[in-house]
Amino acid sequence: MKTNALISRLNTLFVTIFLVYACKKSITDYSYNSTGNPSGNNPNVGFGKDSTLVQSADSIPFPNTVNFDCTGPNYGDSIIYPQPEPTFKDYIVQPINNPGSGRYMAWPGGLQINPSTGEIDVTRSVNGTRYIIGFVKEGSSDTCLTNLILAGAAYMDSVYVLADNQKYANPYFDANPQVPSMCSSGSPGGSGCQWDITGAAKLQNVIIDNNTGIIDLYNTIKGAFGPLPINGTVVQSTFSYQLSGPSNMAIQQASIQLMYYDKKSNIPQAVLDQITGRRNNILQDLLIVLSGGKPKPPLLVITRSN
Repeated sequence: MKTNALISRLNTLFVTIFLVYACKKSITDYSYNSTGNPSGNNPNVGFGKDSTLVQSADSIPFPNTVNFDCTGPNYGDSIIYPQPEPTFKDYIVQPINNPGSGRYMAWPGGLQINPSTGEIDVTRSVNGTRYIIGFVKEGSSDTCLTNLILAGAAYMDSVYVLADNQKYANPYFDANPQVPSMCSSGSPGGSGCQWDITGAAKLQNVIIDNNTGIIDLYNTIKGAFGPLPINGTVVQSTFSYQLSGPSNMAIQQASIQLMYYDKKSNIPQAVLDQITGRRNNILQDLLIVLSGGKPKPPLLVITRSN
């Protein structure tokens, strides 16, 4: 692991997010329950196959006081790859060290983490994403930070203008747009990748290449939005995929939001600002969060012309 580079990125990330959260409430103002909604201070909620433990990201602001030199959770590497598990069993990872008693939390809110043990339900978390895990040791007010990536695929928030031949949306992998695609269209299944394996996206007329994961926006717009689409119409699609390599063809899920506008000039400035902000975070290895820390699927805006 490149420790110096990692610490540098974490420091950059801290400065950026601190500006967003510095005026919010204390790190101690957080709570969990089995449905992911704020509740009483009960850290001992259920976790595992029968639990829907979800951290309420908007109730846990990024800490004002952090410590980069303390002992936090160690998951063995800075990237975790999903693994196949028997039917109806989630893939769970836990720290390989024992940082002591304390509370765990994570940003953004797509990571399902047990607040008491630090166990991560990889199967039910949003993969292909960079996270920061915080650990507050019992008796301490400092928050130890750990950088962690859940391997998988995602799509970049973008505006696509069909008239400019921007007809395809490519996935990127392991929270790094610079990593070459591990999928190809040279043979059935490509290099082992399989996309939309249950046909869920196809049922919505979202056309995804089953070998590469590339979304055909030109043909998708014809079916997914109907014959006379209205500006601002949104189609959200969640589909399953499998990747070869370290993930060993574990079944994973990806979600996207497709939005339609006749012209790029019709897109509201707030939407463009959101897309620009999230793209910049991805390209700079920062967290993908919106105001309040609430994660959302990537937004792909399709327009016919400028």
